[in-house]
Amino acid sequence: MAIRPTSPSAPVDWSPASWQQREALQQPRYDDPAELATATAQLASLPPLVTSWEVLALKQALAEAQDGHSFLLQGGDCAESFTDCTSPIISNRLKVLLQMSLVMVHGLKKPVLRVGRFAGQYAKPRSADTETRDGVTLPSFRGDVVNAPAFTAAARRADPQRLIQAHAHSALTMNFVRALIDGGFADLHHPEYWDLAWVEHSPLAAEYRQMVASIGDSLRFMETLAGPIASFSRVDFFTSHEALLLHYEQALTRQVPRHPGWFNLSTHFPWIGMRTAALDGAHVEYFRGIRNPIAVKVGPSVTPEQLLPLMDALNPDDEPGRLTLVHRMGNAAIAERLPPLLDAVKREGRRVLWVADPMHGNTESTSNGYKTRRFDNIRGELDQAFDIHAAAGTRLGGVHLELTGENVTECMGGARDLSESDLSRAYKSTVDPRLNYEQSLELAMLIVRKSVSRG
Repeated sequence: MAIRPTSPSAPVDWSPASWQQREALQQPRYDDPAELATATAQLASLPPLVTSWEVLALKQALAEAQDGHSFLLQGGDCAESFTDCTSPIISNRLKVLLQMSLVMVHGLKKPVLRVGRFAGQYAKPRSADTETRDGVTLPSFRGDVVNAPAFTAAARRADPQRLIQAHAHSALTMNFVRALIDGGFADLHHPEYWDLAWVEHSPLAAEYRQMVASIGDSLRFMETLAGPIASFSRVDFFTSHEALLLHYEQALTRQVPRHPGWFNLSTHFPWIGMRTAALDGAHVEYFRGIRNPIAVKVGPSVTPEQLLPLMDALNPDDEPGRLTLVHRMGNAAIAERLPPLLDAVKREGRRVLWVADPMHGNTESTSNGYKTRRFDNIRGELDQAFDIHAAAGTRLGGVHLELTGENVTECMGGARDLSESDLSRAYKSTVDPRLNYEQSLELAMLIVRKSVSRG
């Protein structure tokens, strides 16, 4: 099917505020409209967090991933908190993603597109608007951009000033990441910068260090022949978050000189979550008008009859690099639910980047009250995803993971075979369980082995 011409301008019937005419799910209830208006006006006057040329560079890179020339690694915290905006936590998260990408570049023999799930992941969807404890009912905790986790009326109030705080913490995070990368933190000549002290005795450490040594030998050989290669001293790195809180996103949606249309300049790569992807809903209305590359989470309840009109709304011109579909089916459901979607999109000849999220469909609660995920189920869904795409004649072009550089015990299994009794030892997440460093690195190695085995 021929590629349709692209149209960079926003639709004529769209504006950054047109979402307010649609049903907006998962939004907090602010008790003072004037206070909200003042906060969003202040937010709209603040500098953007990313630039339009960075956004367009990512869109081009995603178009190359659609064609199979690179692989997307998207990962980070389930939900950021303001208190975690510290140099050790940010640098450790970056280290994990860099180490995973190094493993994948070495094994896949193709570039890896790195996208961090941070610098804006402060809002979380909730299954209920309120929470009741001991007969007391309060609004649910919706992330630091909205309210605080403490179970008090003051903490759970939706506070518009938190929009400004979210912008500030996102800017601090992004500034530190950029400074690290520009300062040589990602230099392939020095992968030892990326080591995490606590993982020295990991069962995977020896295999990883052998890989690093091999890359170092290859790099020195190339530079002996060709001289210093500057591109190995830094990497491109982009940010992403679920664009859930639409007042925040609208305030950071801007027009820029020399580029037509509107850009969401709160992040390079916003996505729509499964709970807010209704075709006639506010989130789809907002997303259809911005020029960023965008993603949509696709769960097991989605049918081809629902997915194709959604793609028409979000990418009517079939623009390369514009649309990523992140399937999150669960290990038990993916074999049944994913193939019809792949077949429908392939039959229509649409350009899309398929990405696997093996985390969100595999969440469960233990007998001692912890929300967790089993590493075997995460690995199982990812294994099946590669096989299902191969059988359908489509391509799995990336992964979307919740992970951290901290030494947490939130997901069971993995290299150290964490059990239910281990969860209480270092469970730090306030929302969803994350892969720790070892589990993340193990998954990167499994991705490589699976891809190589498929040829």
